[in-house]
Amino acid sequence: MSLVHVLAIITTKPGRRAAVLSLFNANVPAVLAEDGCIAYEATIDSQNAGAAQTAFGPDTFVVVEKWSSLETLAAHAKSAHMDAYGAAAKDMVADRAIHILSPT
Repeated sequence: MSLVHVLAIITTKPGRRAAVLSLFNANVPAVLAEDGCIAYEATIDSQNAGAAQTAFGPDTFVVVEKWSSLETLAAHAKSAHMDAYGAAAKDMVADRAIHILSPT
């Protein structure tokens, strides 16, 4: 198995981030229970991080994930709880970008 990292950048429609994060956080226990899930959490811009920070803004959050393999990540994407989360959040999401990364 080859470890993979995922950065999922989710931009919601204006003012909808809190609602989507509520749905996301309700789904976290099911994801963490999946085979191969090592880490799965939503993150937002740090406050007062200084000039070095490039902020995503008030409508964006980044999901930081770590999976034991591409196969376990693929199974995650097809899971019933992810389908349900996606259906519940889809009308509130403006854009998403998924970055799948491998350690060097």
